[in-house]
Amino acid sequence: MPEITAAGASLVAISPELPDHAVTTAEKNSLAFEVLSDLGNAVARRFGLVFQFPPGLRDLYKNGFKNDLAVRNGMDTYELPIPGTFVISRDGLVRLAFVDPDYTKRLEPADIVQTIHKLKALR
Repeated sequence: MPEITAAGASLVAISPELPDHAVTTAEKNSLAFEVLSDLGNAVARRFGLVFQFPPGLRDLYKNGFKNDLAVRNGMDTYELPIPGTFVISRDGLVRLAFVDPDYTKRLEPADIVQTIHKLKALR
């Protein structure tokens, strides 16, 4: 995070959670960056990242995990975005994208910082 901000960039998370839940998530995890609400998965949908839970998985989340996505996200469609990381330049172009349905796989922070430095050198 310090390297990202030192390079003049910002880190922002976008979540389908309702604003109150997004704030709670940020506070609970002591996040040092802003968490924005993507109501109705509008942004995720534009990136082609939205998937819908099958009925059996809906029941597991709601009753087994006690995680009612309809309440948490404010819609009963049981949709979630596939996790993605994007480096977007000041001109609004996606300069680096990483998407993986396995939420445990994430882009290496060093790759993000390297891309930011490359963009900075181009200015």
